[in-house]
Amino acid sequence: MKASRKARRIRRHYGRMHKAGGLNLVSLMDIFTILVFFLMVNSSDVKVMQNTADVPLPESSAKQAAVENLTVQVIGDAILVQGREVARLSAIEAGDTQIRGLSDELAYRRDRWSEIPEQGLEVTIMAGRETDYRLLRKIMQTCVDEQFRQVRLAVEAEVRNG
Repeated sequence: MKASRKARRIRRHYGRMHKAGGLNLVSLMDIFTILVFFLMVNSSDVKVMQNTADVPLPESSAKQAAVENLTVQVIGDAILVQGREVARLSAIEAGDTQIRGLSDELAYRRDRWSEIPEQGLEVTIMAGRETDYRLLRKIMQTCVDEQFRQVRLAVEAEVRNG
């Protein structure tokens, strides 16, 4: 006996709606693959400070990890604080113990803190191997005078062969 069109439609609809559900694993595997790569890239313990190629840092065998804080860079003829130029090396006089533009910027950033820790604020100085020690000493003195007493010098990790 031949079934009517309505009966065939109902049977087809019933068969479609009462099938065992399937799980599409392709998109789930794509998500987990991306997640694995993301975790692999971001799980390292090493802190990398942003450095331009213009500042060849000295090498060090120190094991302490880098800490992200206020960064003072010496690049070419300029002193930068967080990438913003605050002073020119050509404008620094030989007898000065402080660098005026750097001092003003550090004072501004210090005043934004609600409470200054007893040991002082933190600053990292990035200067190349060829930077004059007198200039480096003036930068450090300016930082200390503006209550940035925890001064760190940025270095590259020593590459060991073997």
